[in-house]
Amino acid sequence: MKLHEYQAKELLRRHGVPVPPGQAAHTVDDAVKAAEALGGNFWVVKAQVHAGGRGKGRFKEVVDAATLELVLAGAADVPGKGGVQLCRSLDDVRNAAAMMLGNTLVTKQTGAGGVVVKTVLVTTGADIARELYAALLLDRQKSQILLMASTEGGTEIEEVAAVHPEAIHKVWADPVTGLGEWQARQMAAKLGLSGKAFNGAVKMFVNLYKTYMATDASMLEINPLVVSSDGEVVALDAKFMIDDNALFRQKEIASWYDAGEDDAAEVEAAAYNLNFVKLDGNIGCLVNGAGLAMGTMDIIKFYGGEPANFLDVGGGANKDQVKAALGIITKDPAVKAIMVNIFGGIMRCDVIAAGIIAAVAETGLQVPLIARLEGTNAELGRKLLSESGLAIIPAASLADAAEKAVAAVNGK
Repeated sequence: MKLHEYQAKELLRRHGVPVPPGQAAHTVDDAVKAAEALGGNFWVVKAQVHAGGRGKGRFKEVVDAATLELVLAGAADVPGKGGVQLCRSLDDVRNAAAMMLGNTLVTKQTGAGGVVVKTVLVTTGADIARELYAALLLDRQKSQILLMASTEGGTEIEEVAAVHPEAIHKVWADPVTGLGEWQARQMAAKLGLSGKAFNGAVKMFVNLYKTYMATDASMLEINPLVVSSDGEVVALDAKFMIDDNALFRQKEIASWYDAGEDDAAEVEAAAYNLNFVKLDGNIGCLVNGAGLAMGTMDIIKFYGGEPANFLDVGGGANKDQVKAALGIITKDPAVKAIMVNIFGGIMRCDVIAAGIIAAVAETGLQVPLIARLEGTNAELGRKLLSESGLAIIPAASLADAAEKAVAAVNGK
């Protein structure tokens, strides 16, 4: 589960990590009131979306199609105003919030569809002497929490890793004792910090680790982590991801979930406990088991097709879940054929067949459906499908199903 910047900073603040003061606003008037409450004469208005590159992004309603193409291509200098605006008057704050709220921000990470901005963060301006980078995440190869930091803050860490890998420093927390202060001091020294900034960074690294562990995070990124001219160390921006499997014990954080930021089909699938990821192809996949789903997508590509989704109904799905899964697939206008690949173990093939029949009858399916059933009650499942009177194409094997699905989308 991803968090917005204002939510991430609230968690950081609670765990002793210095962040700039700020307030979230959902209307233009609230944004102006937030700036007034914060005081001063310099503010930053930031669009709250689950995507990076907000400052380089542009709003669909403000720029032309050619400019959006430059944004998606990652062009360095794109004309127009983006999702991070520096404001030196309350009128500037009002204009920035009006440009963002309710409009669609397109960045390199959102894709051409962009994301509608529903919230902005109004924060104070920052005194920036240096920009650093820091992140905590799980190193799956070592099975340890990794603290990663770099002097190359304010830029995409992927670019730094590709061009200057030596600029990225790493330490691993002990699974039992956690991140030691000595490791935090080691990291601060590698970043070339001294004096007040050194001590501030040490404290920040320790508290970032505490935040990560206390919130069941899977990733915590501070970019940039800034050092002010007087040596203060502050988390200027924050990206936070929480492990979905731990949300049962993170009730407050779970209540912050913003379904509007996620793909509508994925949100609907989650409501039925289905594992669904939208892809760019035209062959819908309905499969039980993550490994089998991956194999299904692979064989579709092997025969020259493109999967439209990853959809795992799980080993114990019921008729309603199968019906819901097929309904989600058919809502995608890009889908020109559907391939059902079921191996009945815990999941019985007759249950899958019943769900398919119910869904096809209800939705009036207009695209070819190719079904391959093997395992528990496979014969009964095939019998139900063949006697349903529906236009379902049977497949004798996985390869046969993939070939027929690819042929169907090619009009053969």
